[in-house]
Amino acid sequence: MSTTRDGRRPGIFSTYRRRLENETFAGLVLLAGAVVALVWANSPWRESYQALADHVVGPESLHLALPVSGWAADGLLAIFFFVVGLELKTEFVTGALRDARLALVPILAAVFGMVGPAVVYTVVQAVSGTGRYEGWAIPVATDIAFAVAVLGIFGRGLPPAVRTFLLTLAVVDDLLGITVIAIFYTEEIHLLALLGSLALTAVFALLVNRRVTHWWLLVPLAVVAWALMHASGVHATIAGVLMGLTVPALARGGEEEAMTHRFVERIQPWSAGLVLPIFAFFAAGVSVVDSGGLGGMLADPVAVGVYVGLPLGKLLGIWGGVALLTKLTRLRLGSGIDLADIFPVAMVAGIGFTVSLLIASLSFDPSDPASAHARVAVLLGSLIAAVLGAILLRLRAAVRVRGRAAQHPRGRR
Repeated sequence: MSTTRDGRRPGIFSTYRRRLENETFAGLVLLAGAVVALVWANSPWRESYQALADHVVGPESLHLALPVSGWAADGLLAIFFFVVGLELKTEFVTGALRDARLALVPILAAVFGMVGPAVVYTVVQAVSGTGRYEGWAIPVATDIAFAVAVLGIFGRGLPPAVRTFLLTLAVVDDLLGITVIAIFYTEEIHLLALLGSLALTAVFALLVNRRVTHWWLLVPLAVVAWALMHASGVHATIAGVLMGLTVPALARGGEEEAMTHRFVERIQPWSAGLVLPIFAFFAAGVSVVDSGGLGGMLADPVAVGVYVGLPLGKLLGIWGGVALLTKLTRLRLGSGIDLADIFPVAMVAGIGFTVSLLIASLSFDPSDPASAHARVAVLLGSLIAAVLGAILLRLRAAVRVRGRAAQHPRGRR
């Protein structure tokens, strides 16, 4: 058994934190939260699950008397979006999005990858005549953690640039998803609260850029900025993204690494190992039994639009968009990847999960059966995309490996 530097065995929490660095393990923890919720919400004890999710906690005087499930979606998830903001800042300053010309194909692919699922969902609603168009944004998101984990497991043998393409696409997808939440899921804005939140975010930015990183100063500041954003009517997780984007992504003299990297190292384990599983636990806990049964749920056009929109919409949007870009413009994929490599990646990008579950909870009233149906459809659509994506990745990787073997047979000089 491994030991720490001082010779002691690592504790449970340190071991868990270290294992969360593995994308596959982090994805399994997130999935476990959803599975436990589904089982509990459909068990004979499902009333206790609902009671827990609906239990109100928080001060009413501050307009923060929220159900526990609300705290998971509006409060804890802000930590996840803070990490997303940090990663976006790094990509814009030193990463794949630094040179827009090099990143233009995956950037545009992300845009097409959001249009495709939205069109599929809208067409399903139009054909069925439901008129439930408010759920159009549910299948547009890509879950970075799950998508990269599937690619890492089943895409061995593909060029490294394929992973870079998927990461760039998923990062831009996150940015667009955040924009969708901010624009389309804000019903009423209270200007004073919004200005107060933005002012505190500016103070946060000033402090971190002056290298003031005392937790006892930054954390209370961030919490108040979050609370004001929540009171403003804008989804509170936007505060997390904005603060993440203000953190410096370049190291100054005497610093071993950028502050964004340092913050991610400290916060990412909490996000992956606690925040996301708790959010998945409350977002995925849908009672199929009390929602008309699985057959009725999956036949709902809202659900069909989501679980078809995720795999098929992403495939048509991303692969079709890249095909058009490379055929009709001067843009090229480069880095040793071709259009055939993009096909399985486009399918894997149909794994929605975290942000899709959040948008599903925002699209419909909790008492509306469509809310439960949409959330189950997110899980089903993500599962379909993961399974089909894994199969396509293995097939494409096998072709790649055989091609290299044919070019460099053993014994050839």
